[in-house]
Amino acid sequence: MTATDPALTALAQGWCALSLLHGRIEAHIERALQTHHDLSVREYSLLDVLSRQHNGEGGHLQMKQVADAVVLSQSATTRLVTRLEDRGLLSRYLCPTDRRGIYTDVTDAGLTLLAEARPTNDKALREALDEAARDPELAPLVRAVESLHAPV
Repeated sequence: MTATDPALTALAQGWCALSLLHGRIEAHIERALQTHHDLSVREYSLLDVLSRQHNGEGGHLQMKQVADAVVLSQSATTRLVTRLEDRGLLSRYLCPTDRRGIYTDVTDAGLTLLAEARPTNDKALREALDEAARDPELAPLVRAVESLHAPV
């Protein structure tokens, strides 16, 4: 294969289209969440991931798992947790069975904000996908996204 190989060029164009779609969606959701709830996309994602924890076996996530879920480094995730904790949306406490472990839970205020923000997030996502679907280059990607977890 050479640098001008048509397969590589098509692959690069596909990657650029996917990156463009992601950027447009994230920017649209970011504006909506900031405007209506004073939340960033990353803050919303973190609250959402942490709200799904439970007290059963394997129910609490380690910081690395949280970082992977919100697509941030562990240090960036820790800073984000601290910001949300300072806002009263998260709380941290020592693991009762392993004093080295620290759990992070969403507070009642965080759960309330998440519940209020979820329809805004969902609406902004739908709007961004609908807009992108009108672009012939992005339409196939939108269809692929929509089919990922479609009800059977």
